[in-house]
Amino acid sequence: MGPVDIDHLTAAQAAAHADRARQALSAGAARVKPATIRQWVSRGHLKATGIAPDGRSRTYRLADVARAELATRARALQHVVNA
Repeated sequence: MGPVDIDHLTAAQAAAHADRARQALSAGAARVKPATIRQWVSRGHLKATGIAPDGRSRTYRLADVARAELATRARALQHVVNA
């Protein structure tokens, strides 16, 4: 992955950041993928803030990604524990 603009992350970059937090809390059992970021958007947990330089990908603010990860963390970790 290339340099990261902390203010505007693509879904893949946002997923990588949220994934590190989630894995630390779940001992590596819970993952966040780009599809998860898109689900957070569709469920209203996260809003896109712009378009990436490629002209196709949406971008998200890191702080917003962290809030969405925190808002969905308990449910995600509950699924890991019950699996």
